[in-house]
Amino acid sequence: MTRPSVFFRALIGVGAIAFAAVALPQSPLKEAETPKASKADQGVSPDLFYRLLLGDVALQRGDAALAARAYLDAARESQDARIAKRATEIALSARQRTLAQEAAKLWSSLDPAAERPKQVISALAGAGDRDSLEPSGDEDLKIRLSRLLADTAVSGGGVGDAFLQINRLFSQQSDKKAVFKLIKELAQPYPSSPEAHFAVALAGLNASGDDLAIASAALTEVDRALELRPDWERAALLKAEIINKRSADAAIKYLQDFVAAQPTSKAASGALAQFYVEQKRYGDARDVLQHLWDADPSSKELEFGVATISLQMKDYDKAERLFKSLKAAGYGEPGTIDLYLAQLTEETKRYSEAIEYYKTIEEGDRAWLAKLRIGALLGKVGRIDEARRWFADLPAVTIEQRVQVRQSEAQLLRDAGDVAGAYAVLKRALEEHPESPDLIYDMALIAERMDKIDEAEARLTKLVELKPDDAQALNALGYTLVDRTKRTSEGLALIEKAHKLSPADPFILDSMGWALFRLGRLDEAESYLKRALAERPDAEIAAHLGEVLWAKGDRDSARAVWKVQLESNPDNVMLKETVKRLAP
Repeated sequence: MTRPSVFFRALIGVGAIAFAAVALPQSPLKEAETPKASKADQGVSPDLFYRLLLGDVALQRGDAALAARAYLDAARESQDARIAKRATEIALSARQRTLAQEAAKLWSSLDPAAERPKQVISALAGAGDRDSLEPSGDEDLKIRLSRLLADTAVSGGGVGDAFLQINRLFSQQSDKKAVFKLIKELAQPYPSSPEAHFAVALAGLNASGDDLAIASAALTEVDRALELRPDWERAALLKAEIINKRSADAAIKYLQDFVAAQPTSKAASGALAQFYVEQKRYGDARDVLQHLWDADPSSKELEFGVATISLQMKDYDKAERLFKSLKAAGYGEPGTIDLYLAQLTEETKRYSEAIEYYKTIEEGDRAWLAKLRIGALLGKVGRIDEARRWFADLPAVTIEQRVQVRQSEAQLLRDAGDVAGAYAVLKRALEEHPESPDLIYDMALIAERMDKIDEAEARLTKLVELKPDDAQALNALGYTLVDRTKRTSEGLALIEKAHKLSPADPFILDSMGWALFRLGRLDEAESYLKRALAERPDAEIAAHLGEVLWAKGDRDSARAVWKVQLESNPDNVMLKETVKRLAP
C-alpha cells in the first residue's frame, strides 16, 4: 500500500487541483439550475428582480405564503439581510412556520447582531413543517400558482418568464417527483409556450433519477419546446443533459449536430467541450475551445480554458505560454494564474521555479495550499531541515490546518526515505487528534510500509468504523488484506463495497484488479487494471498491470507498460522491484 494519503492525492500533480477549475463558457441551463449569489451592492440581477417582483405581486393579491417563498429565494441569492427579514415577517403573517424558520436562520446568519431573528427561531423551535405541496391554509398551492400564471397571461406579459423561474421556487423541496407533477399540471393550459414545456422538462430531469418513465417524459417535453423554438440554446443544453442520463456518447452526438446547425452558439459549443472533458476527451475539448477562441481572440476566458486543457493534456509548452500571457494581462483573481504556473513548473520538475511561483500566492485558500506545497518542494530539492522549519513556522489556525501540516511533514520525511521519522510525526499528531480520519489513514500507510501489518489493519478497521461509507477507507483496508495477508476474499468484499461507492476511482479499480489477480481471475484483473491505468497513469498501477500481463504470457505488453512508467517514474521502488523480480 504505497499510494499517497487522501490529502496528498488532492495535492500532488495538476489534475485534481488545476483542472477542477477549468473555465468553459457557462451555459444558460447551468445558470438556471445553480444561481450564483449576488451581493446587494452589486445591483439587482434579472433573476433576482423577477423573484422580488413575484413576491410583490403575490402580496398584492393576498397570497402571503407564495410571497414568502419568493422573498426567501431572493434572500438566498442576494445574501441581503433586509430581504431575509421581509421573508421572515411575511412567512410569520402567513403562518408558514417552516418558511419562517428558514428565513429567520438566514437573516440571523447575515446579520448576527439582530435580536429579532433569534427570537423567531427560539419561538418556532420544534414546530412541525407545514409547508409542502399538499393543501396549506385555505388554498392549495397549485391553485394559487395557477391563478398567478393566469393573471400574468391576461395582463399581456406572457407566462414565459414565470415558467423559466418556476423550478427555483421549489429548489429546496426534497420531493422532486411531486414538484415535477405540480409543474406538469401547471403547464397544461399553455401548450404553445416553449418555456412551459422547458419547465416541465427541467423538473423531470431533477426528478428522474433512475425513473425511466420520468426521463422519457422530460425528453418529450424538451423536444416539444425545441419544436416551438428550434434554435433555442437553453433547451438544447437541457436536452443534452437529459440524454446524458442514458448515454454520454448520445449526448455528445446530439450537441455535435446542434453545433453544426448553430455554429455561432457559444453556449452549445461550451457545453460540448464540457462533455468532452467529462469523458476525458481533452483533445476534442481543446479543439472546440480553440475554435471559439479563434473567432473571439480577445476572450481571456476562452484562452484560460485552452490553457487549462493543455495542462491536463501535458502540452506544457503551450500551457505555459498561455498562462504567462494571462498573467501579463492580469486575468483572474490574485494568485490564480500563479497557482497554475506553480503546478506546471512542479509537474515539469522545475521545483525551485515552482517555489517562487507559490510564494507569490498570498490570498485565500490558494495561499494555504501554496504554503504546504513550498514545504514539500523544499524537500524535493533536498532541503529537508529547512522544510521542517518551514512547516513548524506555518500559522496553522484551525484543527484541519494543524492536521494538514503534520500530514505534510510526515509525507516530506516519507518521500525522503525517513519512514521512522514520518511514523514519529504522525504518532505525535494522533496524540493531539486521536479521532482524525486523515491521520489514522496516513498512520496506517506508514505502519504497513514498516511491516507493522497488525497495526495497519487495526487503524484501518477503526477508520472504517468512523466512516463506514467512505470508499477510500474501505479500499485501504481491503487492499491491505489482499496485498499483505492471505485473506484475499475478505479484502475483495471490502473493495467491492468501495467500488460501488466510487466506481471510477482509479485506485479502487487498481485494488479490484489486484484482488482478482490474487484469486487467479486474470482476464477480469486485466480489464480493471487497464481501466485504472487509463484513468490515472501511475507507477504502482502499471506494476500491477504488467504483472498480470506477464502471468498471462503477454510479456511484450508487460514490458511496454513498465517502460512507459519507468521513463516518468525511474525511482519508484515498487515498479523497479516488480521489473527486477519478473524481468531481470
